[in-house]
Amino acid sequence: MFTGIVEELGSVIDRTGSRLRIGASLVLDGIKLGDSTAVNGCCLTVVDFDAAAGWWDADVSDETYSRTSLGDLATGDAVNLERPVRLSDRLGGHLVQGHVDAVGVVTEPVPELTVRVPPTLLRYIVEKGSITVDGVSLTVVEVDDEGFSTAIIPHTAAVTTLGRRRPGDPVNIEVDVTAKYIERLIAAQLPSEATHDES
Repeated sequence: MFTGIVEELGSVIDRTGSRLRIGASLVLDGIKLGDSTAVNGCCLTVVDFDAAAGWWDADVSDETYSRTSLGDLATGDAVNLERPVRLSDRLGGHLVQGHVDAVGVVTEPVPELTVRVPPTLLRYIVEKGSITVDGVSLTVVEVDDEGFSTAIIPHTAAVTTLGRRRPGDPVNIEVDVTAKYIERLIAAQLPSEATHDES
């Protein structure tokens, strides 16, 4: 579980097959094999590391590459990094699982970051609700028929990848999991939609 508060801006050192090597420093503090780390909002497992040299490795499945924006990463690209939240930590963002729901597309850059998302996600996105874009916890400003907008402060633009995103760039989207649980719980209580022949 994460909070969507990016700890460090890392970089892709190498991507060979399923192996992704990330350059970092802060998130390597106390690192152990098997630890989880979110990369652009996608929870990955540490499979190798060298803290002194400043890198860690993750094995990324073809499924993850195809269903997230990680498949577009190239050597030198910046990535948002966050270690899992501890029970003693402040929850500065919102509860984030690191399970990407879809890849959105930036239509307007910061400061009014606007993202187009698949229509199936729109029912989970509400004005003033929480959403995660590339692992960054954000508040939704407006929702329309194609996506949503957020207001990005200069600090967030500077310390995350969001300040570098341009129209057409893919971004990982995770909606607030609470909305999905509520939908699942009440679905059985709602009457099924009947179709009527009006003719």
